[in-house]
Amino acid sequence: SSGDSPPGETNSGMRTRKKIVPYSPRLKQTARTLRKNMTLGEVILWQHIRRRQLKGYQFLRQKPIGEYVVDFFCKELMLAIEVDGESHEGRQREDEERQEKLKKLGVRFLRFQDSHVKQDLANVLKRIEMWIEENQS
Repeated sequence: SSGDSPPGETNSGMRTRKKIVPYSPRLKQTARTLRKNMTLGEVILWQHIRRRQLKGYQFLRQKPIGEYVVDFFCKELMLAIEVDGESHEGRQREDEERQEKLKKLGVRFLRFQDSHVKQDLANVLKRIEMWIEENQS
């Protein structure tokens, strides 16, 4: 179809299929557990990006993608937001490998330190909004 149709629609008005983001079903319980045990930084950020508060985009928390679970994910933007706290210390190499594998599925990333979210939330939100403005189709 030509580029004059709204996103998600063909010229005939029929909706196109949404992009499917595959994940391993065994991660569902892991994701549930992670949702119940979010870090303070994750909880603070979630309060500001949930319910389409950020430029109208829907974010999900602790979302399984492929063989991994990302902290926050917006399917429409294919954007994962990671809040790196103590659990990531000494795991930079693992995080990089995981991020490279997810990038192959089309996932894009923003990463923030847990302490940065807690101490400078306004700039974290500003950075996410700027990313969205630069990358929304």
